[in-house]
Amino acid sequence: MDQAKKDYLAQWYYKADEDVLVLEELLSREANHYTGAICFHAQQAVEKYLKLFLIFHDVEFKKVHDVDYLLDECKKIDALSFEDVELKSLTDYGVAVRYPDDFINPSLADAEYYSEVAQQVKRIIYKLVVL
Repeated sequence: MDQAKKDYLAQWYYKADEDVLVLEELLSREANHYTGAICFHAQQAVEKYLKLFLIFHDVEFKKVHDVDYLLDECKKIDALSFEDVELKSLTDYGVAVRYPDDFINPSLADAEYYSEVAQQVKRIIYKLVVL
């Protein structure tokens, strides 16, 4: 792998890790007040980690925020590593929690679940994509 690709992947890691740090910080506070933001950052982190994995494997993918699609693409490369990832309706939190017209108010249990999903995907990607 050339240095330009390593640098590009490192940028994806940085942005995904940033989302994880934000959701961790929000969970450490009165998380009931931040469930939408926690779910949003979980979706964003998962999306970025999965895209990072695909880029690492030189797989072109549609420019989408659909983490179910991205996960399916990752499973085509390594189904075993991703077999226990259950995203449920995480894709919905990429946009729907951001605007009042499509208001979704996730529960604290949802926020905690999706936070753990983001951490799970992070662990998988850190094992599989070494720069």
